[in-house]
Amino acid sequence: MLIQLISFIILLALLKKFAWKPLLKVMQDRQEYISNEIDTAEASRKEAEAAAKTAAEELKQTRAEAQSIIEDARKAAQQQEENIIAAARREAERLKDAAVEDIANEKEKAMQALQAQVASLSVQIASKIIEKEISSDDQDKLISDYVKELER
Repeated sequence: MLIQLISFIILLALLKKFAWKPLLKVMQDRQEYISNEIDTAEASRKEAEAAAKTAAEELKQTRAEAQSIIEDARKAAQQQEENIIAAARREAERLKDAAVEDIANEKEKAMQALQAQVASLSVQIASKIIEKEISSDDQDKLISDYVKELER
């Protein structure tokens, strides 16, 4: 039994010298590796969170800008609509005024033509009634007198 005890102690000494230190070194290296991986993962997680926050803020800012652009476009469209309506109203008013003026001019022309025709017919009727021929100077005088009388 003594030989086995001595063999066991020698085995422990050999294991301590050749196997224990390398085994502890491997275990320590493994622990450092795992610790580094955890630190790296934590740093990556923090970077990802920061990137996510930045992306969320940029998205929020982009949405605000898009909303602003949409609102500006809506205001511009409304302004353009008002301008188009105002221009159409001005054009309609101009056309109406031109039409009223044309109607007045045509009415005046028609009145003058009618007066001239009535005067001529009146002179013809009067000359037939009097049965004498009136000279053209007398006829013009009668026409202008008659037109003056109609204008009153």
